This record gives sequence, structure tokens and C-alpha cells, in this order.
Amino acid sequence: MLKKLAIHGGAAVFNGNWPNWPQSTENTRRNIDAVLSNHRWSISGQYRGQASWEERFGQVFAAYTGTPFCIPSSTGTASLTMALEACEVGAHDEVIVPGVSWVASASAVLGINAIPVLTDVEPHTGCLDPVALERAITPRTRAITVVHLGSALANMNRLVAIARARSIPLIEDCAQAHGARYADRHVGRFGTAGTFSMQHSKLLTSGEGGAVITDDAALARRLAHLRADGRTLCVQPPGMDEMALVETAEIMGSNYCLSEFHAAILVAQLEVLDEQLALRRSNAAVLDSLLISLGFSPQATAPGTTARSYYTYVVRLPQSVVETQGVERFAAALAAELRLPCKTMYSALNQSPLYKPFSRKRFALGKAFADAVDPSRYQLPIAQAFSRSCIALPHRMLLADTDAMGHVAAAFEKVAGAIDDLCA
Repeated sequence: MLKKLAIHGGAAVFNGNWPNWPQSTENTRRNIDAVLSNHRWSISGQYRGQASWEERFGQVFAAYTGTPFCIPSSTGTASLTMALEACEVGAHDEVIVPGVSWVASASAVLGINAIPVLTDVEPHTGCLDPVALERAITPRTRAITVVHLGSALANMNRLVAIARARSIPLIEDCAQAHGARYADRHVGRFGTAGTFSMQHSKLLTSGEGGAVITDDAALARRLAHLRADGRTLCVQPPGMDEMALVETAEIMGSNYCLSEFHAAILVAQLEVLDEQLALRRSNAAVLDSLLISLGFSPQATAPGTTARSYYTYVVRLPQSVVETQGVERFAAALAAELRLPCKTMYSALNQSPLYKPFSRKRFALGKAFADAVDPSRYQLPIAQAFSRSCIALPHRMLLADTDAMGHVAAAFEKVAGAIDDLCA
């Protein structure tokens, strides 16, 4: 006899003793104390005789990703905005955006008065489909954004080839892929620029934050101006208590600067990132095997992936489960069994409740623009099917002991087997 589901008052499969996130170290606290005592809390603050934490983070993250230039920013959205503008994308230009992603992938494009062209995804990864990309390109396409989603990497070989053949800048959104590698290179290195988010839930986090990496020196200089109101760091250290930013008047920018507190935290968090990624990968491999044996399908990744990073552990439910129980009810029941947030996947962007251009008067730029940015004009059958059939578990689950992966699999099996109980 099947056990009663926890969501209906039965005993849970697991007690909920999961690792917390974010996690800090002694070096995190040491670095924050150093900022406090230094009295320089921003790169626009007075020079105190040493490189800012913002500069230091830029240097260590550039070294980590294997790129010559890293420009930190205040958020992931800011980093995507900066990258688009640095590539000369602007009003009424078209930008390819994958149909499954967090809303900022589209709203950042809209925020510079460009047109997000919502484009379908591959069914097993949820990442941008090269075939759909080729169909979506028009003479007005000025950039392609590629999102590495959940634990999957996009098919960079094919996507880069398409972008290069048409001389269109390709921007990698790596907000969910810190530490991931494709063809033995860190993600973010394949396009014109790679953008990152360091928001609270991310694999490398300081609560909020972001960064852009690039191999292009001219683009890096433009990015630096865009993030600091048209200023950039001086080449030689300034005098004590002077500002390290100089006004070059090369380009008008915005204030997307990363604070010294955030940068100091990131320097410390980067020190332990690879160790955490290795544990997640090991546990994900165990869980993959267990769930596959039960008829579930863990998210696939593109051929050429050499190291995955697990921002979310994404699982496609069997169609029979989707049709009888529904992904929302399954996720809620699983969450109750594990005492862990288990969410449905992002809605496809043409159906996202968060992507509503008409709710902001700043985008009322005439009928032609309104028609172009209307999300309902896009048909995204694969993206919609992916969203309707997948659930996402948080990456902190994969930092638990390996034995806990058995509890996760047991919870999947229990909920899947309780069709009558769940549908009651």
C-alpha cells in the first residue's frame, strides 16, 4: 500500500536538513572587515593606497575564466544591458532572446529600447535552438543572446558559427553557469562578451552583483565607461584621498558599479567555488542514475560540454505524470516530501506573467514598436512544452551528503506513484 503523501498529512521522505545558501567563510568576514576599516566603500570613493576590491575581483575573475578583461557590475541585468550597449545595440534594433529564461533576458533588451525577438529552444536542454535562431534572424538583428540554462550549456559550436557567418555579436548569458566549461573553455569566452549574475541564489554570489568578460580591449574600455557614468579607472594610482575614476567624456554611461562590500565577498566566494562545483557534479551524477532508472529525464546538455555547473537541477517529468498530475501539483508534492523548494520551470517568455511591456509607459514608443514587442506574437511550442513538463530543484540540495540523493529519488518515486492521492 502506498504511503500517504506529505502534502496531505503523511510522513515526509526527508527531514529537510539541507545545506543553506549562501555560505560564507572566514575569508568572507575578513574581507568585509577590511572594507569597513579602509573607509572606501565604492570605486568612486577616495583612493586609500591600494587597488579597490572591485578591481581585485575583476582581476581574479578574469583569471578564473581565462579572459583578459572583466568589468564588474551591480547586477546581472546591468551586465547584460552594458554588453548590449557596448555592442552598439539600441532603439528599434532586434535582439534574439531564448524562449525559456528569467524575464531579465528580455526586459534588459527592452530597457535599451530594442526589440526582444523570442526564439524557440531545443527540447532536451531548454537552450537556444540553432535552427530556430537561423529562422529568426532578419536584416534588423543586431545581437544574439544565448542563455546557459539550469545545468545545460547551449550548443556553442553551431551558435557561434551562425553568428560569425552573419557578423552578428553573440552575447553569452552565463548567470547560471559559473565554472561551466564547453570544449575545455570557460563559458562566456565564445561570443563577443559573456555576462554573469552574482544575485543571492547564484553559484557565485554576493547577494547582488554582476560582471562582463571579453577578449576585446576596445569593448572592455567601452564597458568600463558604461558602468561608471562615463568614467573609467585611471591608469596610474591617484594621490591619497583622490578619486580613482577619471572623466574621459568618451561615452555617456550609467551607474552600474559594484560596491566594495559585494566585490570583497566575491573575492572570498571565488576561492571555494570549484570545490562546491565538484560536489554538485558528483551528487548530480548519482541522482541522474537514480532518476533515469525511475523513468525521469534529467536535463541534457549540448555536445561539447566538458564541465557542467548546476544552478538548478532540472528534471523533465514523464508525459503520463504531466497529463495526470500536472507539473505544478507534482512540484508542490515533491517539495512537501523533501522539505525543500521544488519549483516549476520558468514560463516560456511569450507567456511569462513577469514580461509585460505594456505595463510600463516608458515603452509606449508608438504602435509599430508596441506590436514588435508584444510577446503574444511569438509561437514557442518547444519552449512552452519544456516549461510545462520540467521542475527545478535548488543547487544547495547537491551540496548535501551523497546519501541524501537517495531520499530525493525516493520522493520522486513516491509522488509519481500516488496519482490518485495527488489528484484527489
